Amino acid sequence: MAVRVPREPEILHEATAVLVRHLSPSKVVRVLSAWQVGSGDYQATRDRLFAGETVDSLAEKVQQFESANANSADE
Repeated sequence: MAVRVPREPEILHEATAVLVRHLSPSKVVRVLSAWQVGSGDYQATRDRLFAGETVDSLAEKVQQFESANANSADE
Protein backbone atom coordinates (compact mmCIF):
# COMPACT_ATOMS: atom_id res chain seq x y z
CA MET A 1 0.00 0.00 0.00
CA ALA A 2 1.47 3.35 -1.04
CA VAL A 3 0.68 6.31 1.17
CA ARG A 4 1.55 9.87 0.19
CA VAL A 5 2.92 11.72 3.18
CA PRO A 6 2.52 15.45 2.71
CA ARG A 7 5.43 17.70 3.58
CA GLU A 8 5.20 19.64 6.83
CA PRO A 9 4.85 23.07 5.13
CA GLU A 10 1.83 21.77 3.18
CA ILE A 11 0.18 20.58 6.38
CA LEU A 12 0.90 23.83 8.22
CA HIS A 13 -0.48 25.88 5.32
CA GLU A 14 -3.69 23.83 5.21
CA ALA A 15 -4.10 23.89 9.01
CA THR A 16 -3.60 27.64 9.11
CA ALA A 17 -6.21 28.11 6.37
CA VAL A 18 -8.70 26.05 8.38
CA LEU A 19 -8.01 28.10 11.50
CA VAL A 20 -8.40 31.39 9.65
CA ARG A 21 -11.72 30.23 8.19
CA HIS A 22 -13.18 29.16 11.53
CA LEU A 23 -11.61 31.34 14.22
CA SER A 24 -11.17 35.01 14.88
CA PRO A 25 -7.72 36.47 14.13
CA SER A 26 -6.88 36.76 17.83
CA LYS A 27 -7.66 33.08 18.40
CA VAL A 28 -5.59 32.07 15.37
CA VAL A 29 -2.62 33.99 16.75
CA ARG A 30 -3.01 32.31 20.15
CA VAL A 31 -3.18 28.83 18.60
CA LEU A 32 -0.13 29.46 16.43
CA SER A 33 1.73 30.84 19.43
CA ALA A 34 0.90 27.76 21.50
CA TRP A 35 2.08 25.51 18.66
CA GLN A 36 5.40 27.32 18.53
CA VAL A 37 5.99 27.13 22.27
CA GLY A 38 4.66 23.62 22.68
CA SER A 39 3.30 22.30 25.90
CA GLY A 40 2.10 19.16 27.55
CA ASP A 41 3.26 15.61 27.10
CA TYR A 42 3.32 14.81 23.38
CA GLN A 43 3.70 11.07 23.91
CA ALA A 44 0.75 10.88 26.31
CA THR A 45 -1.41 12.88 23.90
CA ARG A 46 -0.31 10.71 20.97
CA ASP A 47 -1.07 7.53 22.90
CA ARG A 48 -4.52 8.84 23.88
CA LEU A 49 -5.41 10.01 20.36
CA PHE A 50 -4.15 6.92 18.54
CA ALA A 51 -4.86 4.17 21.08
CA GLY A 52 -5.38 0.87 19.28
CA GLU A 53 -4.33 2.30 15.91
CA THR A 54 -1.64 0.99 13.60
CA VAL A 55 0.07 2.68 10.67
CA ASP A 56 -2.10 0.59 8.33
CA SER A 57 -5.36 1.46 10.13
CA LEU A 58 -4.49 5.16 10.13
CA ALA A 59 -3.48 5.04 6.46
CA GLU A 60 -6.82 3.46 5.61
CA LYS A 61 -8.68 6.18 7.52
CA VAL A 62 -6.67 8.88 5.75
CA GLN A 63 -7.48 7.37 2.36
CA GLN A 64 -11.19 7.13 3.23
CA PHE A 65 -11.18 10.74 4.41
CA GLU A 66 -9.41 11.97 1.29
CA SER A 67 -11.74 9.97 -0.98
CA ALA A 68 -14.81 11.36 0.79
CA ASN A 69 -13.49 14.92 0.49
CA ALA A 70 -12.52 14.45 -3.15
CA ASN A 71 -16.04 13.25 -3.90
CA SER A 72 -17.67 16.18 -2.10
CA ALA A 73 -15.33 18.65 -3.83
CA ASP A 74 -16.51 17.35 -7.22
CA GLU A 75 -20.14 18.25 -6.41
